[in-house]
This record gives sequence, structure tokens and C-alpha cells, in this order.
Amino acid sequence: MSNEVKKNYTNQELNAMSNDELARLGTELDDVTVAFRKERFPVANDPAEKRAARAVTIWVLVGIIAAIAFLGVYIFWPWEFKNLGEEGHLFHTFYTPLLGLTSGISIVALGIAVVLYVKTIVPEEISVQRRHDGPSSEVDRRTLTALLNDSWETSTLGRRKALQGLLGGAGILFGLVVVAPLGGMIKNPWKRGELGIMGDGTLWTSGWTLHEQGVKLYLARDTGAIAEQHSGETGSHWTTVGVSRLVRVRPEDLDAGGMETVYPLPTSLVNDGDMYNPERDVYEEHMHSVHGPRNPVMLIRLRTSDAEKAIEREGQEDFHYGDYYAYSKICTHIACPTSLYEAQTNRILCPCHQSQFDALQYGKPVFGPAARALPQLPITVDEEGYLIAKGNFIEPVGPAFWERKS
Repeated sequence: MSNEVKKNYTNQELNAMSNDELARLGTELDDVTVAFRKERFPVANDPAEKRAARAVTIWVLVGIIAAIAFLGVYIFWPWEFKNLGEEGHLFHTFYTPLLGLTSGISIVALGIAVVLYVKTIVPEEISVQRRHDGPSSEVDRRTLTALLNDSWETSTLGRRKALQGLLGGAGILFGLVVVAPLGGMIKNPWKRGELGIMGDGTLWTSGWTLHEQGVKLYLARDTGAIAEQHSGETGSHWTTVGVSRLVRVRPEDLDAGGMETVYPLPTSLVNDGDMYNPERDVYEEHMHSVHGPRNPVMLIRLRTSDAEKAIEREGQEDFHYGDYYAYSKICTHIACPTSLYEAQTNRILCPCHQSQFDALQYGKPVFGPAARALPQLPITVDEEGYLIAKGNFIEPVGPAFWERKS
């Protein structure tokens, strides 16, 4: 049929056509045959039409309410971390579930509204089209516009002003539900705050940077300890008093070929060994060290035979302590944790994208997308036999820094 359709029309001829004529012409030019079309509600003011529109409206309203609830939770709900037993802990535990619940309801409700509108209001139609290649002509462009106008009219959405407003509002709120969480990811990487156990807020500092201010930093392991339950005159309650999340590490704590993840622990926060005080509460500060995004370090004890073959990076020959080497756990590809250590090959592996680093060659990448070596932390042992940082990292931790020299 398409071979018999006139394809060359002047602007005057096109301007003289009505929208229905242009829509019909566009259908013919696209080699489309409308095999079946049926109006859902051919009789005006059909009660069934009102019920269908009401159902769509209800689901759109549910989506709007859920989207507003999501934004309210995201902006106003207390999100700060609270330990077990602290005031506000219950509200904190509901923060993430409420975000998931409200956003999920909003998305699902809007989806149901769209499906109901298409299934119950838009006319039923079966069309068959023969596909063909080639660029679009002026006729195609004009007729396509007419077809879109025709689709708008036959959908009846043009005369449903209230539903238009609801769908528009739902679309805007849906966009905010998707975009709003991204706002929490935006930060000024050069904005400095007070230097603490998590750095000063800039991307090139960490808890280990405190060493530059004369703070003695121990290499400390995470015990995984949590708040403990105590009973007293006022009943049972949870407390972190006397609980040490981080404890200092000695060389003998690690077997040959072993690996331990360690974090910076200032002397003022030590609460283990001969410095243990059951009345001190350092748990929150310990958790800040654990949560520091650039704090984790892989402490590796090489076998003596392997350590003898180690190749030191120029200028970092004294960064290790005997067979002990400390590398940043933050992959230089896209900052995943390099959580795996293969003792037989002395390879450090990142499970995200399979980058591999050679522990015998200053953390040099040997496989995968990472292109820079893992920064090495200079370490030594103090007079009490505990492993401590001998200095800060000499280059930024993490991926894609222009200051990096490796």
C-alpha cells in the first residue's frame, strides 16, 4: 500500500490539511495499517469512565503523598549515627527503611497509575507496520507531529485538567525522589574543617594526617565489640562504657603470611592493655576512626624468605618494619576496599574490578584497571612493642589524584 501513497507534498498542500488528514497521511506514509481501534468509553459521561479516572487519580495521589513523605524523611528525619542505647537510636534505625519504603511506594504507585491509564482509558488499538530504512523527509516530520497531536487527543488527557496537574506534580516529585539523594554526595573537596580522626574533610587527608601535628598514632585492629547490657537499680540498659572497639597491635599478633586491617588510634583514645580504664567511654571516637573513608590500612607480615626479595620504592626504603608492610586499603582505581590478600603469591586483590597489586613491589598494580600503586604507610615499633605510624602517607590516598606520582 505504501507504494501507492503520494509522498511529495508542497507546503501549501500540507498547510491545507487538517490534523486528522495529516495523521491519516502519516500513518500511510509510515506503512502502518490500523487494523483495530475501539474507544474505551464511546458514550459521554459513562460512569465506568469516571471510575477508571478515579482509580488513576487515587494511585497518582498515593505516589505524590509517598514522594512528599520521602522528601520529608530525607530532609527532616534525624539521620546522625546513634549507638545502641543512645537517645535517638530508634529513630536512626528507621531512617534508611523509611527512605526505601516511601520511595518504593511512590515509584510503584506512579507505575500502577500509568498502567491503569493505558489499560482503562486510552483507546484500544492494533496497528501493523512494515519497517523500512532511510532518513526522515519533511513530510515524515510534519505527519509525525500530527500523529503525536492525534495521540494526545485520543488519549483524552488533554481535557482532564485535574489529572494533568496531578501527573505533572507526580512527575516532578518523582524526579526529586531520584535526584535529592544525589545532593548528599556533592561536596567541595577543598573545604577544610578541623583536622580529626577522619581527616579535615578534604580528599587528601585522613586520620593518619594527625601524625603531621605530632600525634602518636598506633596501628589498631577492630575487635567488632558492641555495646554491653548492664543491669542496675533502674533496670537493664545498654552502654559502651569500658568497651574498646579498637585495640593496639604488636608484631607478634600477626602470623607470617597474615594480613590485618588496622586503623589510626591516637594515644588519647587508647583503652586497652595497661592503659585500660573500665570507666572510660571511647567507643564513639573509635567508630569514627573505623568509619574514616581513607583510614583503613592493610598490615601485612611477609614470610622472611619473601621479604628478602621485596623491591622498595625509591624514597620509601625504610617505610616497612622488618617483614611488616602497611598499604592503604583504598584501591587506586575507584576507591573500593582491597579486602583480599593472597599469601602464596603475595598479591593484594580488589574484589570490585579484580585489580591486583604486588605486595613485594611497593603495592605496584600488576593486573586490572588500577594504574597507580597503593600508598605505603611508614611504620615502626615503639618502646612498648606496639606498632605505630612513623609518618603520614606521602601521597594522597585513593584514585585519580593529579598529585599522585606512582
